[in-house]
Amino acid sequence: MKRPTGRNLAWALALLLAVGAAGAWYGLRPTGLGEGFASGNGRIEATELDVATKLAGRVAEIAVDEGDFVTEGQELARMDTQVLEAELAQARAEVRRAENGKATAQALVAQRESEKATARAVVNQRQAELTAAQKRFARTRTLVASNALPQQQLDDDRAVQESAAAALVAARAQVLSAQAGVEAAKSQVIEAQSAIEAATASTLRLVADIDDSVLRAPRAGRVQYRIAQPGEVLAPGGRVLNMVDLVDVYMTFFLPANQAGRVIIGQEVRLVLDAAPQYVIPAKVSYVASVAQFTPKTVETASEREKLVFRVKARIDPALLKKYVTAVKTGLPGMAYLRLDPRAIWPERLAVKVPL
Repeated sequence: MKRPTGRNLAWALALLLAVGAAGAWYGLRPTGLGEGFASGNGRIEATELDVATKLAGRVAEIAVDEGDFVTEGQELARMDTQVLEAELAQARAEVRRAENGKATAQALVAQRESEKATARAVVNQRQAELTAAQKRFARTRTLVASNALPQQQLDDDRAVQESAAAALVAARAQVLSAQAGVEAAKSQVIEAQSAIEAATASTLRLVADIDDSVLRAPRAGRVQYRIAQPGEVLAPGGRVLNMVDLVDVYMTFFLPANQAGRVIIGQEVRLVLDAAPQYVIPAKVSYVASVAQFTPKTVETASEREKLVFRVKARIDPALLKKYVTAVKTGLPGMAYLRLDPRAIWPERLAVKVPL
């Protein structure tokens, strides 16, 4: 075996000293930004929305592709509406039939009102006849008592009076019958009106269903996935597209309890993405979990000894996102730096810097 020379020993000693110095520097290096700051790694996320059909049906057309930017209210897809349009035509026919039924019932009410008026006129006539018969009977009775008229005349006038009274009772009954006919006809009008309202409601529902068969973007954003294809039959709630809202973008990261306890909503955060480390993106804390959880496997915090951490969300200003909406991408990893102490001064390397 070859013995080391003096020069080799010198190089080995120098190497050991260098390694030792590097190890000492690594152990004594600055561990962060100071007590006034906290940091954690995370990924850029955005609010996702599913564009789905309200009713079961066949996908007739999809007007966008994956990656397309869309505006709020833009038409994205259409469902087949042939069945709905046939049902709408039927519902409109029901409305017309109900309207005709109402017109017929109203005419019947007018007829019954006329019959009631006639019956009342008959009552008045019968009342006049009864009054005349009563007066005649009274005169006859006086004359018979003085032997001016025979008894037979009194009997005849009594019969006429009783007949007139019976005719009056019958006429009044006819008025009550006519009134019942009027009420029945009015109930038919109400029934016809209800049928009109029911058919109209069905019409409005079908019109709304046809309108809902045009799937529109609930917000501005970017189409992420086409989940269904034209010609596919979907169940109610079947998803057609998935999109992301590019003005509701945030980074989720985790902090240990001793730091999370000092976090409040609205605190300043600076985000640095791995894909663009030359930029520093401003954000603000929008959410702090109220319950701790075990450290996720994907989190590489400075203190990995912490088993329980709190989830924090830092939301990027929507106004800033609108300026760079075409450059926003979700899933990008990066670091979030949080200022816990409002008196702390951001280091120069974390000064806000966004693309021009």
